Parts: sequence; structure tokens; C-alpha cells
Amino acid sequence: MKSNDLKSIARSLVAKGKGILAADESFPTIEKRFKSLGIESTEEIRRSYRELLLTTPGIEEFISGVILFDETIHQKAGDGMAFVDLLRNKGIIPGIKVDKGTTAMPGFAGEKITAGLDGLRERLVEYRARGAQFAKWRAVITIGPDTPTRANLVANSHHLALYAALSQEEGLVPIVEPEVLMDGDNDIARCEEVTETALTTVFSALREYRVALEGMLLKPNMVLPGKQSPKQASVNEVAEATIRCLKKTVPAAVPGIVFLSGGQSPEQATQHLNAMNQRGPHPWELSFSFGRALQDPALKTWKGSSSNISAAQKAFYHRAMYNGEARYGRYTGRTEKEAA
Repeated sequence: MKSNDLKSIARSLVAKGKGILAADESFPTIEKRFKSLGIESTEEIRRSYRELLLTTPGIEEFISGVILFDETIHQKAGDGMAFVDLLRNKGIIPGIKVDKGTTAMPGFAGEKITAGLDGLRERLVEYRARGAQFAKWRAVITIGPDTPTRANLVANSHHLALYAALSQEEGLVPIVEPEVLMDGDNDIARCEEVTETALTTVFSALREYRVALEGMLLKPNMVLPGKQSPKQASVNEVAEATIRCLKKTVPAAVPGIVFLSGGQSPEQATQHLNAMNQRGPHPWELSFSFGRALQDPALKTWKGSSSNISAAQKAFYHRAMYNGEARYGRYTGRTEKEAA
């Protein structure tokens, strides 16, 4: 695929007022979320839930793309239409998660690397044939007294870069996701320091592997204090620290940055995205690639019951709309209060 085609797809994924739905939860992750609501995690129930999300009327107003899981990209809606075709008919770009989860990094206690490079080239060919136009690979970086180590940052960065190069070879736009976790007790300054180092290392590797920056997207964490930190940060502090970090590390050639929500509540993630866009214009589009922050209200409304589908779709639509507002820096919470 020509680099111009990759660039066009990347820019479409960060179109004004739109962002990406991450519906790529692994089996253990979605089982955990279902179990908390008393929902059994079977293939058919997972299919029904994903159909609920993807068939929500009007989501194409705010959702540019959907990251699917391997199981989901092979599934069909109740009327027999493949999910990939359903999305394309709405003008939504189908994507696919291609990593195989994290595993302990040998010799480095508490640090992880991501599996999935074996056979990746062949899997990308298959996913492309099924209609995927972009891919995603996630690495996780842990903040601790002695972490992250340089070795861990370099290993994860090279995995991300090789994945990105292979994706572009097959004509898929790579979403590069180096997630600095917010599980610790570190303050926001420590998160900013680690995020800056991680992103610097990632972009060094991307250049080394000759990845076309114009044909990729970055999916980073926002700069936040750890969940256990005694000092939490205001919306303005998060926005300012995140933008400062990105301006130091992310080349202007990258079309867009699609944030992960990383354990934030739906409201917090939207508020932070909104505050960052209010501080624009920026060298890149600032958008979203949220999972829980888009899905939680719908999942809690649905509860596994077909009688709740309409209400759950309404909740999902509203959450997407609020983040669409935040893409312009226009989110006030007023419409959210009215809907509630």
C-alpha cells in the first residue's frame, strides 16, 4: 500500500469530532467485567454485547473506527452480516488488536513485555483480507522504585516498532500503544518523567525501523498520578502536564494522538480530553481510543438482558457524543446532566 493511503486512513481515524471505540477486550478482561455484573461470558453473549455496541444508531457521528478482537472480527450480527461489513456500511473503519497480551520479562521483576510477534506477518495478511484497515499493539510500562528499567523500555519499544513496520508493510495503519500504568503511588511529576522517557524511546525505535510517522497513530496514557498517590491532580494539571510531555516527544508528522482511558471514570477521561483540546491548536489531533470510558455506562445498563438493549445503546450513544464534544473542547457536562 502506498504511504498516501496509510496517511489517508490515519487522518480519517482522527477526523474532527470523532474518535475510536476500543472493543478489543481479551477473554479474561471481558470475563472479569461481565462477572462483576453477574453476566456469563460465553461466545454468544460476547457476540450479542458487541452487536449491541456496533449497531447503536448514530454512533458514526462520533466514532471513526473500532478496534476488534480476534473472536469479534470473525463474528456476524444477528441478521447474518459480518461485523466488519456492518461497520463499513456505517462509514466506520474496522481495526484489529494483534498483540497476544503481556508476559513477565525474564530477569526483570515486576516488568512485562508483549507477546505476539511470532506469526504476526501472516496474521496481518489474514486480518487485512477480512477488512481490517488498522491494527493495535499494547505495551505496558510499570512505575516503581526501580522501574521502568532501560532494558524494559528498549525491549517494548523495539517490539512496538517491528509491529508497526509489519503493519505498514501489509497496508494497515498501526496504532502504537505504550501505556504507562497508573497503579502505583507515584505523583504526577513522576508519571510525566516516565512517560517522556518512554515516548522518546518509542519514537527512536520507530525511526530506526523506518516506520512512516504520517501513516501511524499514537495511543498513550494521559499524564496522571498513580491511583494510590496521596496527591491527586486537577483537570487542568493533567491537561497541562500531558500536553507538555507530548510536545517534547511526539513529532508533528504524526497525524493524531488517541488517548487510552487507563482506569479513569468515563467523566474524568472526557474532562481531561476536553481540557487538552481547549488548549489547542496542537501539532496533531488529540482524540480518544477509549474502552471502558465509552462502554461502562452501556454495559451496566444492559446487564446481559435483551430487554435493556435500547437503553444501553442510548447510554453508549451519549457517551460517544460527550467525547465528540470534547474533541472540540466544547464539553461542559451540561448535556450529560440533562440526559441523567
